[in-house]
Amino acid sequence: MTGPVTGPVTGPVTVSSVRISPRSVLVIGVASIAGLMMLCWPLLLRVPEGETVNPPFLFVLLLPVVIAVVLAELSEGGLDSRVLAILGVLSAVNAILRGVSPGIAGVELTFFLLVLAGRVFGPGFGFVLGCTSLFASALLTAGVGPWMPYQMLCAAWVGLGAGLLPRRPTGKAEIAMLAAYAVVASYAFGLLMNLSNWPFLLGVQVAGHEGSLSYVAGAPVLENLHRFLVYTLLTSTGGWDTIRAITTAVAVVVLGPAILATLRRASRRATVTGVVTGR
Repeated sequence: MTGPVTGPVTGPVTVSSVRISPRSVLVIGVASIAGLMMLCWPLLLRVPEGETVNPPFLFVLLLPVVIAVVLAELSEGGLDSRVLAILGVLSAVNAILRGVSPGIAGVELTFFLLVLAGRVFGPGFGFVLGCTSLFASALLTAGVGPWMPYQMLCAAWVGLGAGLLPRRPTGKAEIAMLAAYAVVASYAFGLLMNLSNWPFLLGVQVAGHEGSLSYVAGAPVLENLHRFLVYTLLTSTGGWDTIRAITTAVAVVVLGPAILATLRRASRRATVTGVVTGR
């Protein structure tokens, strides 16, 4: 926990429940770059014309290791019993929310709480909560598969980004900002997840024998990017991602003020307890 709380608190207080040291910033940065490379491999891989290519399944095995390293770094000296209790409760609630709204037609109730918690408890907490929420929900809904590490990392970025939003806005302006961020984050999450499964769903083609929306090994980056964007627009952006964005934004607007007040009250109590006990 960070420093003591003195006097009445009326503004949006952030308690850095998971401290981010300069080394942690470096680890998160390196892991994020590695994660983006794993997600964007279809656009980065260059294949000589006429040669076939298989998707680099090694990335799927490496990504959980990357996430584990980041979580270990963030938890070093930064997760005490109070933080773990809050993290456990919010992870369980998020897992239940995802269980009762398993992405049917794009309806998804997981991200609004992740955005609000990242806003209150800071970017480090948001990153960890994104990982633990998606991991717990995958176990709860039997959704464990090669896509899970990608979902965990993308959700972690959503929580991290919420914690990095400007602190100045309050009241209705803050809710509007969080709702706008929820929309952007929902589309970004869908875009990245589509990129991770695009070659697997439509197959990997060789230049000269490609389908209209397939990933074409050896084709120029802009050509593959155009195919991917058309694929995303036709398969999810007009439906799933838009409904997820609307659902998340509406939940932030309707439930945000009450949940933010509750989370801030819990964060102040935890901070005061930490000061009193000398932790």
